Amino acid sequence: MSTIIPNTFADRAVKYFLNLSAPGVKPSGVGFLNPYGKPEVQNTVKEFFAKFYNDNNKRIFIFGINPGRFGGGLTGISFTDPVALKKYCGIENNLGNRRELSSEFVYKVIEKSGGPAEFFSKYFLTALYPLAIIKNGKNHNYYDSKELYNSMKPLLVQSLKKQFSFGARDFFAVSLGKKNARFLTEINGELNLFREIKILEHPRFIMQYKRKKLEFYIERYLKTLAGK
Repeated sequence: MSTIIPNTFADRAVKYFLNLSAPGVKPSGVGFLNPYGKPEVQNTVKEFFAKFYNDNNKRIFIFGINPGRFGGGLTGISFTDPVALKKYCGIENNLGNRRELSSEFVYKVIEKSGGPAEFFSKYFLTALYPLAIIKNGKNHNYYDSKELYNSMKPLLVQSLKKQFSFGARDFFAVSLGKKNARFLTEINGELNLFREIKILEHPRFIMQYKRKKLEFYIERYLKTLAGK
């Protein structure tokens, strides 16, 4: 495994993610999954960032909502399930072999973009809030209740500011999901980090409800990410 070079995008990102902790106060019934305390995930995250982000190039940021429990909530890498981590990123792991719908779509886009090395040299996939949220054993979104959003807003603000400092290009960011865009736009309006927030349909929505138009949505992603 490559050594992470100090003061690079990789170095800043790894220090942030591996020092995350779940919120101490939360609404009733809501839980958080923090994979970053597990040694294998720590090694995986280090290997991923050393492989694709060991430089000071600025990237276009693509924000999901918060990770799913079978994707980034498991591997520590946004929109990357254990299968994609091994098959596309070349990173061996023992985190299981379950696919996640969002990850499947995102890696179709990545392959059409020239593969992981090319894609990650230009873009950073992340989430507005980087830990998975669950309720009643199912994925939950930070905006699913006003109480949850209000309790988490300071964390969302902190998360956006900190991740921006990894090395974001500021002329636009991309929100995956229209409702996510509403809150990302609100917080960005307070912080003035990105000049514009572009919106794309969420990968899970596409895979669940628009699978027959998969090529259309892949092309839509490619054009939007290219700034067209």
